Amino acid sequence: MRTPACFIPLTAKLSVSSSLTSFSSFPDKQAMENHTTDLADWSLTTEFDYGDSAPCMGTEEKHFAANLLPPLYSLVVIFGLIGNMLVVLILVKYKRLKSMTDIYLLNLAISDLLFVFSLPFWAYYAVHDWIFGEALCRILSGVYLLGFYSGIFFIILLTLDRYLAIVHAVFALKARTVTYGILTSVVTWAVAIFASVPGIVFHKTQKENSRYTCSAHYPSDATINWKYSFTLNMNILGLIVPMLIMIFSYSQILKTLLRCKNEKKQKAVRLIFVIMVFYFIFWTPFHISSFLHTFQSSLFVPNCEIKGELEKAIQVTETISMIHCCINPVIYAFVGEKFRKYLHSFFRKHVAAHLCKKCPTLYREKLERVSSTFTPSTAEHDISTGL
Repeated sequence: MRTPACFIPLTAKLSVSSSLTSFSSFPDKQAMENHTTDLADWSLTTEFDYGDSAPCMGTEEKHFAANLLPPLYSLVVIFGLIGNMLVVLILVKYKRLKSMTDIYLLNLAISDLLFVFSLPFWAYYAVHDWIFGEALCRILSGVYLLGFYSGIFFIILLTLDRYLAIVHAVFALKARTVTYGILTSVVTWAVAIFASVPGIVFHKTQKENSRYTCSAHYPSDATINWKYSFTLNMNILGLIVPMLIMIFSYSQILKTLLRCKNEKKQKAVRLIFVIMVFYFIFWTPFHISSFLHTFQSSLFVPNCEIKGELEKAIQVTETISMIHCCINPVIYAFVGEKFRKYLHSFFRKHVAAHLCKKCPTLYREKLERVSSTFTPSTAEHDISTGL
């Protein structure tokens, strides 16, 4: 999804930053040797560090990225924008943010929207060079990181919210308030912004082989250490910590729910299982690929073939992980019966009513009936559906 050296999509940078001239184009041996030396020096300031070996051309990987990414990024942008904007609309207009869960769902949708916002730029960059300037290079790198980290953090908060609501129901009456939801959300955004600072500080544009790139440039005396620490930090915050919290929380939730033999509780068990499975299906392959890509020199003896396969693996797993921001509205919101009713009412009032202007009264009556069904007694339903 992103390079170990930075958090911009690796696939986008492969298409431009690795554009090396073929050695056969040099008129004599001395020119070729000079160019080889230049390439070795250039590699120290970019995301590719091959040590003493000659750099791989990566032509096949660049073509693979240029063909794969733009259409897939476009689909993610379309469905991600539509799904998450509907979540924001329903939460604000109909549910009116009446619980801690609503607050976290809203922030999760905003996180996904931030994540999606930067994708059109990287889709263009996958085929062409960087034309948007250094300011946007830094800003979009930070926005991309902010969307990634904040999304993961709010998924963790939603997990803890469900844990409190089901396992510690009495304590949850005091702890699961809108005020605490807002406070924890502010703290979460602050932590996510802090984690995103490297994306702004170290990224810049650079002209390489007559083309402009947007990539991370770490201090030359500590480039490898920065790459290693960045990837480890990403793997720990993006996979290890959420995995441990989810395993512990959901194991306790399942124990509590299985003691209650009713249909709503069984639905909650299935929902929790789906949440866990989808998160790890979409994110685990990328984290494994990024770890192997960063530490390949320490784990095995890499060659051009292995490097090429790792680049392709990251390209594929990057796209898979991005799809998760489109799935979030489904698994965290649309599975709720109440949410579906609000969404249905919205379409009936604002979409269908304009298509059939002869029956607007019918739509208003339906909306009023749906809106009036929310009562304090639905708290149990919210718990059972994960909303």
